[in-house]
Amino acid sequence: MISAPASVAELLELPQAPEPERLVLSRGNIFSVTITTGNIVPPGARDLGVFHQDTRHLSYYELVLPGPSPTRLSAETSSAVAAQIDLTTTDREFGGLLDEPINFLHVRRKQILDEDDFVDQLIFLNYLGRPVDLEFDVRFGADFADVFEVRGARRPRRGEYLSPQVRRDRVELRYRGLDREEYHTTLRFTPEPVALEASRAHFRLRLDPGEAQVQEVVITPWRGEQDPDRPLWPFDVRVARAHREMDDFQTGCARTRCDNNIIQRAFERALSDVFALRICHESRSIVGAGIPWFAAPFGRDSLITSMQMLGFAPSLSGETLRFLGLHQGKNYETMREEEPGKIMHELRRGEMVRAGEIPHSPYYGSVDATPLYVILAGELYRWMNEKSLLAEAWPHVVASMEWIERHTEQGTRFLSYKRVSPRGLENQGWKDSRDGVSFPDGRRAQAPVSLVEVQGYAVDAYRRGAQLARAMGELELADKWLSRVAPLIRQIDEAFWNEETSFYALALDGSGRQVPTISSNPGHLLWSRAVPEERASRLAGVLLGPEMYSGWGIRTVGRGQTVYNPISYHNGTVWPHDNAVVALGMSRYGLHDAAMRVLEGMFAASEHFRYQRLPELFCGTGRGDREFLVHYPVSCSPQAWASGALFMLLQAALGLDPNAPEGRLRIWNPRLPASVRRIELRSMRVGQALVSLRFTRSGKRTHADVLDVHGGPLRVEIEVD
Repeated sequence: MISAPASVAELLELPQAPEPERLVLSRGNIFSVTITTGNIVPPGARDLGVFHQDTRHLSYYELVLPGPSPTRLSAETSSAVAAQIDLTTTDREFGGLLDEPINFLHVRRKQILDEDDFVDQLIFLNYLGRPVDLEFDVRFGADFADVFEVRGARRPRRGEYLSPQVRRDRVELRYRGLDREEYHTTLRFTPEPVALEASRAHFRLRLDPGEAQVQEVVITPWRGEQDPDRPLWPFDVRVARAHREMDDFQTGCARTRCDNNIIQRAFERALSDVFALRICHESRSIVGAGIPWFAAPFGRDSLITSMQMLGFAPSLSGETLRFLGLHQGKNYETMREEEPGKIMHELRRGEMVRAGEIPHSPYYGSVDATPLYVILAGELYRWMNEKSLLAEAWPHVVASMEWIERHTEQGTRFLSYKRVSPRGLENQGWKDSRDGVSFPDGRRAQAPVSLVEVQGYAVDAYRRGAQLARAMGELELADKWLSRVAPLIRQIDEAFWNEETSFYALALDGSGRQVPTISSNPGHLLWSRAVPEERASRLAGVLLGPEMYSGWGIRTVGRGQTVYNPISYHNGTVWPHDNAVVALGMSRYGLHDAAMRVLEGMFAASEHFRYQRLPELFCGTGRGDREFLVHYPVSCSPQAWASGALFMLLQAALGLDPNAPEGRLRIWNPRLPASVRRIELRSMRVGQALVSLRFTRSGKRTHADVLDVHGGPLRVEIEVD
């Protein structure tokens, strides 16, 4: 247990849990990560715990049964909010005879997140032919570490551990942070234990033959002076409530039906994960980034995830635009890198940000979130044509465009970044690790850095901004922004195209030199439609060549360069969201077979992950006849834009191109992979219409059929070359 360590060094000793498998639950503002027995061991392990609003409220939690460690029979999560673990123990500690069952005690743990509670239901069932007296412990502890500490941040000092409060049926663990807030973890036990201490609850049961008894532990994290003291709802009520909330969310989503059961499960899991990752802050919802390190609002991640899900879960986009608009920059503030009109990068709520140790309140160090905000608003208008939501988002779109105009000097120079806060990020694109923007030999690009994909985002923001301005009746503004598009595309081509590599450079460094590393970043230019037509095929050919395409997906950096490392974070791994963006870009240029290769690789990869859940990233090692996919060791899973990647890849493969303002849906050269013969999309929203489609593969051709349209007029145009 970690309760009141003698020193800071002792507190920050964060062991690694030996078992690589994890059970992850997430719901609202709380998430849990346990090993597959349902325990949080060893105490203080770096990536385990129950977390609430960026604070770890439970760093040790263990069911201790008599004798050796119990045998795990199974461990599954039916969704990202509930888990079931089945354990058994032998008769050795109970004087068993040779003719009695060796595994006699069945222990079923059901764990669920509900109303910011972590609930652990323990069901004990005796299969011996005689009564058994069973004694066991539940042991626990809380280090109240900020999530940045758990990730490895070294703090010069910490707050004060307060004396735990122990009553007959509950324990309250307490900590006063440097932000002067009190942090609490309350553990309630039903039935109450026979003995209760500050770190241990002891229980004694008598189980008759075939008898089952239930013990529940409800763990409530909270902050401040007001004890929530929520009712101890029956476990079945909690389960029903969780499923009802998920059903309500999915009612507004398009449903996918695929004849390949593995791929169908991947879509179902991805949709439930996106639901589970939604966070509530100040009465507003937004999809968070991922578990365990990024369970927080992230501008870039939330925007891209919302775009990925637009045809399937459209409510996310409105939530994201409202949330990020509320936190849009208003002033110039160096420590947080805030500027008027700038969209935030990351918002945290833990002790370290509240005490002023880190700038994430929110932090604005992102060069791409602001143009992505405009792009999402434009995509939402194309899919939904919601005039009221457009009017609501319009002031934030204008402020974002003004920020882009200032930083590109009215479209005459490139968007670049340079860290201004000593606590900020060195790299401020999506590859934001320290070596994420490097020359082929490994030298890091010096700021200010102009990333190639960000220039494409700027092009698309000008284009989308013009479309939105025209819809708002701002014709002069529309003409001005549209006039920036073609010149900026020419400038990108002239400055970033490298004749030696016949490919676009990753970036320009502070002196204007190209960073000619072969990377996935230029593929985003296709998504932004910022590439001359004659370059598109060449771009796709490199991305799908042997240096870049692993067989599972497109690598972040091409094999053969000194900086390439298939087990790094950003220099050779494969990121599902990156692949999805590139694939949709290929589709927009009519490169449908290329997009299909990306989809097929990602579908194949999903088969190698538990629940067919694509993680944040995986290693970029090659795929051969006798080679297996290699997992990245600390990849977040679930991760929002990895979950959303499957839906964007499907949009690319099926050639879905909505135009809700004109009441049209274009389906352009649909493709299905060899592993799928039929897929249906049910109740996909385009404008006010709900359309259901069926796609059927016959040989190399895919046929599209309209099954139903209701709720509004919609013209579906199917084009096959």
